[in-house]
Amino acid sequence: MINIDTIKRGIKNSFNTVIELAKVIMPVYFIITVLKHTHILNYIAIWFEPLMKAFGLPGEAAVVLVLGNILNIYAAIGAIASITLTAKQITIIAVMLSFSHTLPVETAVSKKIGVSVIAVLSIRIGLAVISGLILNLIFF
Repeated sequence: MINIDTIKRGIKNSFNTVIELAKVIMPVYFIITVLKHTHILNYIAIWFEPLMKAFGLPGEAAVVLVLGNILNIYAAIGAIASITLTAKQITIIAVMLSFSHTLPVETAVSKKIGVSVIAVLSIRIGLAVISGLILNLIFF
């Protein structure tokens, strides 16, 4: 038998989750789109292009990685949605961010439980870099 209260609670929770995600994704999407149309994103891309090339990514992807590492995955999703990336590039970014997302918050949590901040940052950023390099080499 279907419990109506459970369905109502599920719908309400789903709606609240969509609103919370939209609060992050929509402003980031808007800001990146504005940066793209004012050519500021082009300057950022040119500056980061040599570094991003090692990962098989365009210079604009630096913005995605910075947002994902400093803020959260949802900010990175908003940035990804506003720039043009291939499936390969999105996969590389996704794997890299799976290792190094939300660095300030998660590093603070690690420090609180007694883990070395240097060790946490080194491992997480190191794995992100290594995975990005390897994925760029194995994907065609």
